[in-house]
Amino acid sequence: MTKTVPSKISADAVEAFRADFAGPVSVPGDPDYDEVRRVWSGTIDRRPALVARCTGVADVMRAVDFARTQHVPTAIRGGAHNVAGTGTCDGGLVIDLSPMKGIRVDPAARRVRAQPGVVWRELDRETQAFGLAVTGGLVSTTGIAGFTLGGGIGWLVRRCGMTCDNLIAADVVTADGQLVVANELENTGLLWGLRGGGGNFGVVTSLEYALHPVGPVIGGLVIYSAADARTVLSKYRTLVADAPDELSTVVSLLSIPPVPFVPPDSHGKPAIAVLVCWSGPIPEGEAVVAPYRSLAEPIADVIGPMPYTAQQTMLDPLWPKGTLTYWRSGFLPELSDGAVDTLLDRAWPNGLTEIHLHHLGGAVTRYGDDHAAYRNREAAFAYNLLARWADPAEDTSCRAWARSAHESMERFGTGAAYLNFLPAEDEEPVRATFGADAYARLVALKDRYDPGNLFRLNHNIRPRG
Repeated sequence: MTKTVPSKISADAVEAFRADFAGPVSVPGDPDYDEVRRVWSGTIDRRPALVARCTGVADVMRAVDFARTQHVPTAIRGGAHNVAGTGTCDGGLVIDLSPMKGIRVDPAARRVRAQPGVVWRELDRETQAFGLAVTGGLVSTTGIAGFTLGGGIGWLVRRCGMTCDNLIAADVVTADGQLVVANELENTGLLWGLRGGGGNFGVVTSLEYALHPVGPVIGGLVIYSAADARTVLSKYRTLVADAPDELSTVVSLLSIPPVPFVPPDSHGKPAIAVLVCWSGPIPEGEAVVAPYRSLAEPIADVIGPMPYTAQQTMLDPLWPKGTLTYWRSGFLPELSDGAVDTLLDRAWPNGLTEIHLHHLGGAVTRYGDDHAAYRNREAAFAYNLLARWADPAEDTSCRAWARSAHESMERFGTGAAYLNFLPAEDEEPVRATFGADAYARLVALKDRYDPGNLFRLNHNIRPRG
């Protein structure tokens, strides 16, 4: 039975909007509606009253004006990967930025300007043509805009900082339908808020990043048996304590997928994988990466030199559109024995769920509080509890696993969460993530740029009014 969601938007208002909007506008009943309303997460199934696919800034301004005057829920969608489902809504307007795909690289200045419909695979292709890159998402179909506004942890994070740290300018359509520019010379407070403060202040229509020289990397992963997991984690935390900034690593507690480089008799078995990306000189990196390949007897080792674009797309097949998933996350000041015990006790609840540990530090720690709204820079690790399932009947139990595992890990954490991994459940984790001073500063920005909280379908910063 098809779900129907009531809307306050009249048919006449929709038709008037369509007449003054350049891009396609889809409503329930249109042939393409079910396709364009879908987002990446298969657990999110919402039915907006209309999806407005913007072709440019004029469309965005018109859509924001329509949302404000119609007083309806308004979601902003870029790459549609947000795990909390904030890129869609029931009964309201989705401002879909995915058609806005412009990219311009300035190799001499090491800058790139891109529109918000761009995904990381597209941006990397253009910047790598000049041997340049910026910290990007671990799944290349992720949109650049939401990823940046929430922080941005990727394979270059220890060398180049968070993605938001590399944001040097943005164009934003604010709640009054006006376009403003945020850079180091004008609207500097807004730029600070866009660097990790989420999508609270307007619709970003252009992002400009600083780029870094990035050639071929040493990347890939090595897989060990779950029986060796404690040994692997113990040796791993010792190694990463002295890791150069050019090395970023992720540990995954997973069941081995049916990949061709693993013997078939190991498929589906619990394991621990160490994923690496060395972005410095290749000869030097061989020696740095070598110890991570011998933490125990490996089941498979596919670490070696590769294009950065290959590293960026490595995980794509494991996280296709429609994945049923629910995440909880936190930051760890250290990988203590207690944290290791708890992670191993909670790991491998089914054949699809994973636990990730992202090693941080390096360049992340070198930006001050006045540079970006993003916080938790002193954390050594971010953990992500990725519940995943194939049978919809497992929805309740898998969500319960993630919540319970998170509760068990909280005593080892900082009390904060990473916005891009945070479900949209309540407001308190957002406050805890920023802390009192930064949160107050974000509220002041919200009061200025969105006092009516039009942009509230996000990890919301509420205006005082």
